[in-house]
Amino acid sequence: MAQRAVPITSRVPAIAAAGLVLLLTLGTLGAVLWRAEWQGGLSPADWAAIRFTVWQALLSAAISVVLAIPIARALARRQFRGRQFLITLLGAPFLLPVIVAVLGLLAVFGRGGILNSGLEAIGLPTVSIFGLQGVVLAHVFFNLPLAIRFILQGWLAIPSERFRLAATLNAPIGRLLEWPMLRTVVPSTFLVIFLICLTSFAVALTMGGGPRATTVELAIYQALRFDFDLGRAALLAVIQFGLCVGAALLAWRLTGENLSGAGLDRVVQRWDTPKPWIDFLWIAAAALFLLIPLAMIILRGLPGMFDMPESILAAAMRSVLVAVGSSLLCTAMAFALALKGGIAVSVVGVLPLAASGLVVGTGAFLIVFPFARPSDVALLVTMLVNATLALPFALRAIAPAIAAIQQDFGRLGTSLGMGGWSWVRLVVFPRARRPLGFAAGLAAALSMGDLGVITLFAGQSEETLPLAMYRLMGAYRMEAAASAALLLLVLSFALFWLCDKWGRSDADI
Repeated sequence: MAQRAVPITSRVPAIAAAGLVLLLTLGTLGAVLWRAEWQGGLSPADWAAIRFTVWQALLSAAISVVLAIPIARALARRQFRGRQFLITLLGAPFLLPVIVAVLGLLAVFGRGGILNSGLEAIGLPTVSIFGLQGVVLAHVFFNLPLAIRFILQGWLAIPSERFRLAATLNAPIGRLLEWPMLRTVVPSTFLVIFLICLTSFAVALTMGGGPRATTVELAIYQALRFDFDLGRAALLAVIQFGLCVGAALLAWRLTGENLSGAGLDRVVQRWDTPKPWIDFLWIAAAALFLLIPLAMIILRGLPGMFDMPESILAAAMRSVLVAVGSSLLCTAMAFALALKGGIAVSVVGVLPLAASGLVVGTGAFLIVFPFARPSDVALLVTMLVNATLALPFALRAIAPAIAAIQQDFGRLGTSLGMGGWSWVRLVVFPRARRPLGFAAGLAAALSMGDLGVITLFAGQSEETLPLAMYRLMGAYRMEAAASAALLLLVLSFALFWLCDKWGRSDADI
């Protein structure tokens, strides 16, 4: 007779995965702490970078959330053709490589973009988006869709019976239903976006405007690549880690529970929706803000798509190899940790959220530098760090599915004497294939567009496609950069689609 609820599986893969995560988070943090120059303190420029980092993250998060509220409300109240496609499209910026989105924003708002061309045509002064305004604009572009999705889920979680009862009683829906939901959802959404903006290195690198628009991560990069001041870079990395930990703890603490109650899953009908043109105006503005930069990338990149230099193609090949390796490693670690389960696994799974990519990269640089040239291990370190940083998202996709499998089939598997590899191969893997494919695609797309760790390690012969594209932009070769951006966009979404399709094909076998 079965005595255990869950078949026994080996703990070795989970221990190995946890060990690698701890090495690349706490281990690199230890290297940073060891090399930090505490006695010198922080210079006025360092304090300015800290203030700018916090200020731009606060502004970006606040604007994203404030704009997301009316857009999410409009999507929750209105039904129209293409609504589901538009909601799905709101997830695209999360997979979009940062450097690609930046180029799209420059095509619209940059010096030679659509906006400034129109202002010149009517005799008005042009605007510059470099500096604080550019960093905030790029962050809003990335995080507005995320805020919309979070807040929209809060609206959709309110049972239709609550709206029906409020309409029957002629009660104020905004004060009784919507405002309590927003008080629950908005604080955690704000802090999650604030954390993302704290660690957005590529945006500050491309949209920053000199010393007055330097983030902590950009200061770390400059200390390592230009000044080669390891002590100062390490000290700044400690500051950055502290900022991220504080934001992560606040986000976890303020994550609220759904207080709207249960319902019968009926379709929500609203009787409080006057002036529909206002809702559609918000929806149209959001769609244009997201789609025009993407359209400009395609239009400007197509002419040179099939006439790119060999260096770009070689960089693309390196990016694909790194992305595939990172995806396989990340998915394997997430799968092993999800099989083990428990509180310890949950803690290990969220550690990468507190450690930004550049902090981990700085620690890895300090560890590698005494023994080898950083450029010799650039692609390997980039693959390891990208896999680790994508782990929380992959684990979030895989762990619930495996927990459900263990609960539904664990006792039956034990009674049949199934355990170890046979349990994983015959029961868990086929039923977890769909989230495994999604997690693999997500990790591959995130790694494909990464412009963080590779900037610390790579030379000319180790550059990936995002780094090659950034260097083209720095040399004002915008046509070639646009073609590289389109190639990067196609490869990122192709990798995600292939992995996700693999997970969805015959997932029930």
